[in-house]
Amino acid sequence: MLVLDRNKAQDVKALVDRVRKEERSEATEHRNVYRPWGAYDSVDSGDRYQVKRITVKPGAKLSLQMHHHRAEHWIVVKGTARVTCGDQTFLLTENQSTYIPLGTVHRLENAGKIPLELIEVQSGAYLGEDDIVRFDDTYGRQQVTDLLKYE
Repeated sequence: MLVLDRNKAQDVKALVDRVRKEERSEATEHRNVYRPWGAYDSVDSGDRYQVKRITVKPGAKLSLQMHHHRAEHWIVVKGTARVTCGDQTFLLTENQSTYIPLGTVHRLENAGKIPLELIEVQSGAYLGEDDIVRFDDTYGRQQVTDLLKYE
């Protein structure tokens, strides 16, 4: 939200141009991102790490996926998570955590009746959202049936 004197409204364009010229993330990315399963808030990021607060709606789940360039740590803050990590599926409740190694097929689901909230810490050489390889997705987003085309 931007609050300013309406007599200075013409200065907004110059400010936006400066933010773009400096290639700041604020010019192209929103901190809060909404998805069919819930939302995430990009809390912090730096070289080789990113921290997100993730909220998953009751009964919702993220795609069965993997990443080529990052690992993830998940800490449950509120609710109950059903986690698939490789060939294991298990529940996590408040104050419990897990590690998702780079290249491991995984999924996060809200197994409870209240919104699931967790902190996700991503680490790796590349942290972009286009590093998601989907194998199964409830919401009809792109899926990969032949992993070889990504190698």
